[in-house]
Amino acid sequence: MPIETVSPVLDGTPPRLRITGVECHVLLAPDYDASFTSSAQDSLVVVIHTDGGVSGVGECDANPWMAKACIEAPGTHTMGLSIRDMLIGSDPFEIGDLWRRMYLGTAMNGRRGMVIHAMSAVDMALWDLCGKAVGKPVHALLGGATRDRIVPYASLQPAGKSFEEYRDALCKSAEGALRLGFQAMKTEITMNGPYAHGGMRESYDRHTEVLAAVRKAVGPDVTLMVDVQYLWDDAETCLSVIGDWAEFNCYFLETPVWSDNERDMAKLAERAPMPIAFGEWLATRYEFESLMDVGKVQVAQPDVGRVGGIGEAKIVCDMAKARGRKIVPHCWKTGISISATAHLAFVTDHCAFIEYLPRELCHERLRRELAQEELVLASDGTIALPQKPGLGVEVDWDVVRRYTVG
Repeated sequence: MPIETVSPVLDGTPPRLRITGVECHVLLAPDYDASFTSSAQDSLVVVIHTDGGVSGVGECDANPWMAKACIEAPGTHTMGLSIRDMLIGSDPFEIGDLWRRMYLGTAMNGRRGMVIHAMSAVDMALWDLCGKAVGKPVHALLGGATRDRIVPYASLQPAGKSFEEYRDALCKSAEGALRLGFQAMKTEITMNGPYAHGGMRESYDRHTEVLAAVRKAVGPDVTLMVDVQYLWDDAETCLSVIGDWAEFNCYFLETPVWSDNERDMAKLAERAPMPIAFGEWLATRYEFESLMDVGKVQVAQPDVGRVGGIGEAKIVCDMAKARGRKIVPHCWKTGISISATAHLAFVTDHCAFIEYLPRELCHERLRRELAQEELVLASDGTIALPQKPGLGVEVDWDVVRRYTVG
């Protein structure tokens, strides 16, 4: 079965290495709050070891206990093999062949969803490992950077249980991001719907009030994106609200309807006063093909920790370019995934922004403590091209030990 994959671009023959171990750590912050709509309170960290002493690290954005089971579960037949067993003894530089092997070997249980999310962590760790083994950053192994700087956006953090507290917290977060030098921001405005902040049930008019307040707080020159977290059931209800949002000059509207509701996505893409963005939950190129060709979304948001890893995300980016669509990757995990996202972005010339929160803006403990990425926000609001081998991220293994629960 011909399946396009992505493998490292190398100058010469890579070192001879074999995978000897696949280590999975389920991490949970001790102060997690189950009422939060935030997947950054836990993580599955995957470490792949080799006989040459070189290791790579990755993570996925999914329930870490489920993802660990997907990797470690034994296989009993050719359509339901063990991911870990398929990797042991293999050449880590054959990332494309390994991805194809995992995809085909788990197809009866996988193809989409959790198994692909788990494969994302494995794929990420393989790219990190290969970069370290040859002393090059991952973007070089992906064919080389197309730029030397990229613009990150800050995701504004809500708080409180009342309308006033919620609005004011977002404005305060926006002002903090401005002081740090951000040129672009994304505000959550979710006070109703399936993932309403704190169970709030505010009217749609009040959502417009929040957007107006945030726009006033950041001024007219900051790029402002809006995430409503699947707020509306259908396109017509959505359009009855966002028809008034043209004055706020939103760069995109993220996930206004359900991810499987591609027909209504297409209606919004045609009639909304701003571009429509989707893709944070999607797995594999096949779901993105439908998203872009049926849903007609203008901004695709692959998440390296869900879509199938760095290689699969690169394929999605190439598909978007062929269709004239923008890429703005989703990323809501620790510095491991943030770094992987940055390497992808630097080889994607139609990637407009990346999601990036420095420690000063992070509420979640794991985002602050687990890993230190090489990325630094400069005074001009940009991030420079990473130079360190692999993902260039430094994991605090004491934090891994403290927060491992499975």
